[in-house]
Amino acid sequence: MTDANNALPEADLEVDASGLKCPLPILRAKKALAQIEGGQLLKVITTDTHAIKDFQAFARQTGNTLEVQIETDTGAVHYLRRRAA
Repeated sequence: MTDANNALPEADLEVDASGLKCPLPILRAKKALAQIEGGQLLKVITTDTHAIKDFQAFARQTGNTLEVQIETDTGAVHYLRRRAA
């Protein structure tokens, strides 16, 4: 976790999953990760209250790296680095 004042990484692709409930944000992230190359960064915006733990588990299970998670007033922003092929 980091606070929003730190410099944020530049994402190669962004997915806005606002308003979606589990498992849809994870499914959107999985689909987006398939569209980028190994080592590239995906930014996912969520409003689901369970998304922080969901993305932590997703990263562990898939081998992708969860670089940063930022809690916002409306939800969270997650940065996932795609694992090498």
